[in-house]
This record gives sequence, structure tokens and C-alpha cells, in this order.
Amino acid sequence: MFRPSALAVIGASEKQGKVGRVVLENILASGYKGTVFPVNPSYAEVFSLPCFPSVSELPEAPELAIVIIPAAAVQGVVEECGARGVKAAVIISAGFKESGREGYRREMELRQVAEGLGIEVLGPNCLGIADTSTPLNATFATKAPLPGKVAFMSQSGALCTAVLGWSEENHLGFSRFISLGNKMDLNESDLLVALEQDANTSVIAAYLEGVADGERFLDVTARVSRAKPVIIFKAGVTQAGAKAVSSHTGSLAGSENAYIAAFHKCGALRADTVEGLFMLAQGFSSQPPPSGPRVCVVTNAGGPGIITSDALERAGLSLASLSEETAKKLREGLPEAASVYNPVDVLGDASAERYRLAIEHALADRGVDSMIVILTPQAMTKASDTARAVAECAGGASKTVFAVFMGGQEVKEAEDILREAGIPNFSFPEEAVSTLRVMKSYTDFLSRPRQTWVRFDVDKGKVRDVFARVREQQRNELVEVEAREILEAYGLPVARTLMATNLEECIKAGREIGYPVVIKIASPQILHKTDVGGVVVGIENTDKLISAYEQVTANARKFFPRADIWGVLVQEMLPPSRELILGMNRDSQFGPLLMTGLGGVYVEVLKDVSFRLAPVSEEDVMDMLRELKSYWLLRGTRGEAPADIDAVIESVLRISQLVTDFPEINELDINPLRVLEDGDGCLAADARIVLEE
Repeated sequence: MFRPSALAVIGASEKQGKVGRVVLENILASGYKGTVFPVNPSYAEVFSLPCFPSVSELPEAPELAIVIIPAAAVQGVVEECGARGVKAAVIISAGFKESGREGYRREMELRQVAEGLGIEVLGPNCLGIADTSTPLNATFATKAPLPGKVAFMSQSGALCTAVLGWSEENHLGFSRFISLGNKMDLNESDLLVALEQDANTSVIAAYLEGVADGERFLDVTARVSRAKPVIIFKAGVTQAGAKAVSSHTGSLAGSENAYIAAFHKCGALRADTVEGLFMLAQGFSSQPPPSGPRVCVVTNAGGPGIITSDALERAGLSLASLSEETAKKLREGLPEAASVYNPVDVLGDASAERYRLAIEHALADRGVDSMIVILTPQAMTKASDTARAVAECAGGASKTVFAVFMGGQEVKEAEDILREAGIPNFSFPEEAVSTLRVMKSYTDFLSRPRQTWVRFDVDKGKVRDVFARVREQQRNELVEVEAREILEAYGLPVARTLMATNLEECIKAGREIGYPVVIKIASPQILHKTDVGGVVVGIENTDKLISAYEQVTANARKFFPRADIWGVLVQEMLPPSRELILGMNRDSQFGPLLMTGLGGVYVEVLKDVSFRLAPVSEEDVMDMLRELKSYWLLRGTRGEAPADIDAVIESVLRISQLVTDFPEINELDINPLRVLEDGDGCLAADARIVLEE
């Protein structure tokens, strides 16, 4: 597809305004050295090339067909290509599933035909492709991509054309430029595999609106990311809460968190903006990723230095502590008023040589992992000379060096010098820090050990029996007593609980468990018991138990008059503890999405939660807990004993195994998980499980 020895342009034209003309012109102008066969029955010749009436009449079988004809005629042409031995096609034609029901039907039929013929198809409804090393520009864009190391693929053809203009202005070059279109056949995972094998590509950037096969995407990206950075701007993440869910986990999950968890699992780097996508691509294609978080800032202005320091702290990076030896050398070479500690302020009248001295000594410091050089144009500033000094110093270093030359047109020549030297220049410090943060996260990913999964000895048969019983009753929602059976089968600790179908059994259960106790209504229709007064805690004797029984059953009948009331659950009253929520919502793209966070009734208000895709390792769970604002409550604050974090980790690992073993589990909540003091374990106080319908 990217290096064909011969290609056919089906729908080639000489008529102004026709896509077939623009594509053919771009192919010829790109310097493509293979054979080009224009195909169009209306012409005998196009741009001095012999034009053929059909693919079947070509003198040889081209490896690639570029199809630019009305949608209704595409299937017939693809069949012709298959008969002629064409192996790949880029279908630029629109009028398929993006156009409505009839277009969708047409695309599905075309897919079956292409699969049957063994033709790999990119598109339809795409801008085309370009490979700057072939060279080949088979797009209808008005600009050709500059050569470079970045491969870019996009689901939006319009964005492709905008990016080409931006990249020309910012001198960002591409190895391959790919418009995915409708992804009828080839999708982002297929292209990732191809780009992994492309020697001219060192960085992969993508604009995606969705992925075709979540599981394959994770597997492919996890492998490719270890060879080349994969940077993705994911659009459309805020629209996926439309699916009705009843669990806390389901309502908090959504597409946004699923993609964050997916990218974390497979090592893809997420860009927050389209501009950020290409800033990252620029950074990775020209600089080594930082080996650590320690950043040295060299500046000729105090304000930008402070701004950068603040941004570094917010990004989880740090100001490097310069050694006394480095400080001494700086003190000897810089004016007395200069700051020789980080940020290194070389003062507003700094010459290029003063910058050079500061940069050389700071880059040589073993405590520095990366550097940001800031320049603001002042009357004495020689920006271009300073840019040359930065370029010369950075050229001999193995550390990440970014420039922030502020001032627009005043520093334009300096920007060009930096760019030629492979040093990205940013308009403002925050942009440089943001890019550095993501590059550092890539270093962390590469140094992350291969994950290992813990497997526990569990009772799968018990789980299958419970699920079968629920299905027989034509339900997909387990009541709490059933959910507790599932947890117990997988070794999760649960608070002691007894089911009572009447008042007499309730009194007996209270005495057997021992006061104080908790009472909860048991009904398959009542999901959130607290909301309807279906829970009473701290019951200290039989009289209060009788009163509580009457209260929760009356409330249940009042708010759910048609509910099937099974009785009540009597549960031991647990000692004071910290409360977490553990949960899972099965994402339609990526599978079981695990959640842990601060539990209780305010979970959806406070939203102090973290997500990962199952299966998870011990390291994953520890990272989830550290991401919580409430993590320090678990560690113990103001004299409190620490909670049993190891017990929490084991509980999450057991849930991970459960939802991986049983893909029919659609939603799961344990809320709260009562976490006792270190060494005393944890207990599931309440649980919900929903099976797929």
C-alpha cells in the first residue's frame, strides 16, 4: 500500500475541481517512481499518460488501486481489481456508512466482497495516504507533507488537511500520512502494526474517534509502544455515558475513564489537544525522553522562571538540585546578581556566552535529567546568537533540552535556528512542561516491569450455580445475599450476615450474630436501600430490632409497593473503619473496567476514584490507591493507625480474577468495603452484582 511498484488511479481526470485530477497531480508531483495507470473510460490520455477504460485492460496488475468514483460503482470496480490481482485499495469515494442507512448497507456489501477477494482496503471516505520516503502522495490535500520521522493517522480527513498547513508552518515532517476514513477493513491496529515495521517512522501520532476492536488495540499498542512512542488524541470521550447503568461504578466509569485506563495499560500517550499531539510528536522526534523528573531551568527573566517552577510541581516533575560544584562554577562565571541555584537566572542583559556557560555547567550536573531554556527579548538580548549557543550545547548532551523563546516575531530567526538543531521551541513555559511530563511518563512506561497476574484458588462452581439460579428466575440483578455468596466463593471477606424472611427469624438472627447489628431490606427491585429508608444501623437490643424491622419493611412497601420483599438481612455491626468502594463496569470497547475509591453514600459526589482495566497486578492496584486523594487516610493521619492496605490490594486482585473469569458480570459494586487497621483485614459490608441481559 505504501511502496507499490505500480498503482492505478481509478477515476483519474484532467477536469478542474475533480478529486481524480488532484490525486493524480499529487502522485506525479510527489516524485513517485513507480508506474502510474490512470483509469477512466472518458479519456485516452491524462497528463500525457495513457488512460485505460477499465482495470481489466491494464497491461499489468498494479499492487495498489486508488479509487475515486461514485459510491454506487465502487463495488464493481473492486471486483474487477480482485480479478486482475490487485492486493490493496485506498477508497477515497464517499457515500458509504457516513451517509445513512443505504450507505451503510453498501459498505457492508463492499466489505464482504473485499474480504472474499483478499483485497486490503483503507477507507472508504478518506483523504488518501502519503509516504515521504517512497515518495508517494496519493491524497487530495492542497499541501504535501514534509518529510520527517512522525507517522500520523486520522479518522478525520478534514483534520488531515488542517494539520498539513500547521505542520508546514511549524516545520514538522512526516514519514507517513494516513487518512483512516470509515475503517471498513483496515483500522488503527492494522496501521500500528505496519508503522511498527516502518524503519522511517520513529514516532506514531493519531487522531481517533473510536477503536474498532478494543482488545486487539490494547495488545498491539502494548507491543508497539515499547518500540516507538504512540501518541493519541482521542475525541468524543464525553458522549458515552448514554448507556443506562444502575451501579456507582457504572455511573462514574464512562468512555473518558475507560480510555484513560486503556491508554495506561497499553502505554499509549494521551494528548489533551490536537496542538498538544503535535508538540509531543515534535518533542519525541527530536529529543530523547528524560531519564528522570529533575529539570533545570535557565532563564533571563525571574517571572517566567517562577511560572515554570510552578508548572513543574503541578506536573509531578521537580526542580533539579544543582551540586555545590556546579553552583561554584556558575558563581565564578555569572554576574554577582545572578541566581546560581535552580532556576538559574542569567539576568536580563545576558549575552549568548553567558547562556552558554550556564547551560554547559548545568547539563553536566548528574542531578539534572532535562533542561528548559527560557529567553524573553530585551534591549540587550541577541536571540539568534543565544539560539546557536543552546543548539551547540544541546548537541553534545544526551539529555532532553527544550527552549521557550518568548516574543513571537522578535525571536522568529532564533526559532528557526533551534528547529534546525532539533530543539523544540514553545511559546510559553506551560507548553514545554506539559510535553516534558508526557515524555517522562513514557520513560516510566518503558521501565515498568512486565506485569504478572496473581491467581487465587476459588470456587468457580459455586458462582456458576448462583448465576444459573438467577437466570432461571429470569433476573439479571443479584440480591445482596446472592452477591455475598459470589464474593465468598472468590475468597473475599464479608461481614457476617443472616437472611430473615419474617420477624421471628429476624429476632433469632440478631441473637445469633450478637448486638449491635445492622438490618437491611432484601428485595431484587430495591437497589439502593439507603435512599428509601431500607437500612438501620446500630441496633443494640431486640426491642430496637423489632422496631427497625417494622420500619424498613414499611418503607419498602411505601416506596416500592410492587416490589418482591424477600425479608431482611441482619448483619454484624462493624467497628469504626475507613470506607472504600470497589467496583467493575464492563466497558463495551475494552472489557472489565475496575474502580476503587473513597466509599460510602457520597461516592458519586466526591468522585475520588481511580480506574484500571482487568486483569490487574499488585503494582496496578497500588498505583490506583496512590492516585486517590483519600490515600493518606488509609496511610493514617494525625495519630491514626494505618489501614490494612495489603488486604485492600488482595480484595481488588480477587475481584479482578472474578470479573475476568466470568465475562457475564456486567456491573459489580462493593460499597462500602470496610478497611480495618493494618493486620486486621477488611470486610465487604454491601455488594451488588448485575449480569448481562
